[in-house]
Amino acid sequence: MFQIDESIPAKKLTSYLQNETTFLKDLKTIEGIEVAGQGNMNVVLRVKTSDKNFILKQSRPFVNKYPNIPAPLDRIEVEQQFYYLMDGNQFFPKVLEYISKDHILILEDLGKGEDLTSIYQSESITPVLIRDFTLGLYNIHKKKVPPNYPKNTILRQLNHQHIFILPFIINNNFCLDNIQHGLESLAAPFKKNNILKNKIQDAGKEYLKQGNTILHGDYYPGSWMRVGENLYIIDPEFSFVGPREFDLGVMSAHLIISSGNSALIHEVLKAYPLPIQLEQIRIYCGIEIIRRLIGLAQLPINRSLQEKKVLLALAEELIQG
Repeated sequence: MFQIDESIPAKKLTSYLQNETTFLKDLKTIEGIEVAGQGNMNVVLRVKTSDKNFILKQSRPFVNKYPNIPAPLDRIEVEQQFYYLMDGNQFFPKVLEYISKDHILILEDLGKGEDLTSIYQSESITPVLIRDFTLGLYNIHKKKVPPNYPKNTILRQLNHQHIFILPFIINNNFCLDNIQHGLESLAAPFKKNNILKNKIQDAGKEYLKQGNTILHGDYYPGSWMRVGENLYIIDPEFSFVGPREFDLGVMSAHLIISSGNSALIHEVLKAYPLPIQLEQIRIYCGIEIIRRLIGLAQLPINRSLQEKKVLLALAEELIQG
């Protein structure tokens, strides 16, 4: 498999793209290659030429940020099919070409922007922000499911482990006190609460069932991107056909983590026109809050133990009803 990274010589990449693509067969000069974004799951590069810029995205048989965690190569095909399905929608980048044998997706360059993880620190959650990203989610969920849409089984199972299982194992080899002193003790009651864990396991079973809605699968501020005044949705490699309440619950969880305001769930639902099951949204929301505070997938947040205690209690209330 031809592999790309930021150190690849421009001439070598030029020759490869000329030979393997239609879009770039007349490519003459690459002026620069740089890392684009954080690239947690995949290698992501911005390629600059004299007349156009574009993004190269390649999957590897592991998580790019954590090479010890295996991940399916075909996740990039899931992303490619998702973007093709959303073609022409203002919220998503266009697919320029896909090189299946090397698991390389070529996307339009939306420009240098930032993800919305800044909302964890300083940005207020405005009604406009809620409306725009709820609308973005609706634009995904309203799409008719194609008969050949990928099941994405392996990545779903990986996500299932990190959302519904690993954060609630007492000895999971992840020391929370390395994140924040005292967090291990704060997390202990949630790992020992069997009634809570049973509800979480039930929600996990629903997550793994075949649903009837195209999902983004990882709809949080790291997948939301701002370029100037424009907002975009990126990184849909976790996409699958499942319960729409999952995406809505995850989105609501991150708005609550950012603001501490659980009423934002209702603001999301006011802006979302499709029928939903509120109880399921509350449960997925609560699970996402807990796993982001005591699980392996930590967020760039600066919260005191007391603030996390309040959020965890709120999350438990959302799950238990």
